[in-house]
Amino acid sequence: MKPFTKLTAIAAPLPMVNIDTDIIIPKQFLKTIKRTGLGVSAFYNLRYSDDGTPNPDFVLNKPEYKDAEILITGENFGCGSSREHAPWAILDMGFRCVIAPSFANIFYNNSFKNGILPITLPQEQIDELMKEAQNNPDALTEIDLEKQTITRGNKFSFDFDIDHFRKSCLLGGLDDIDLTLEKDAHIKTYEDKLKDDKPWL
Repeated sequence: MKPFTKLTAIAAPLPMVNIDTDIIIPKQFLKTIKRTGLGVSAFYNLRYSDDGTPNPDFVLNKPEYKDAEILITGENFGCGSSREHAPWAILDMGFRCVIAPSFANIFYNNSFKNGILPITLPQEQIDELMKEAQNNPDALTEIDLEKQTITRGNKFSFDFDIDHFRKSCLLGGLDDIDLTLEKDAHIKTYEDKLKDDKPWL
């Protein structure tokens, strides 16, 4: 997993609440177990017209946000079914950070496991970030995980909270498999001892 330390990028505003996982990645795209290739289908029903062409009115199709790596959105983001394809699609679309007033619990947890930083902020701060992203799309937003700050040029800076363990995993680029492999020597010692103590197993 790619470490997350500091991200300076364009922020895209998506002022919608209760964006569920079926909106993020519709059910017809859940046939794969690969983490890549889902970005093109992310937000499919919003992003494309009935004939499959890009919907020019959808904010993430606008040229000024095509390189955005930060998504600012509404409360209860990622609600609905517990499909891990949702963070896969978000990440494959290019987003490393999602900022919202609240997240569905399973999506929130899955984001950390896939290298995405989900940040929860008060609604008034979300409103400021959203307005800035809409009015000044070319300006960059800086996310500093070590300092736990969000900075928008010289206009404002917000602090955010994050669990210490999850922060450490993101900074080190450690997913669940990486965390297990860190204990590889202890696992091997245990397995060798088990073979000696109970050779019939």
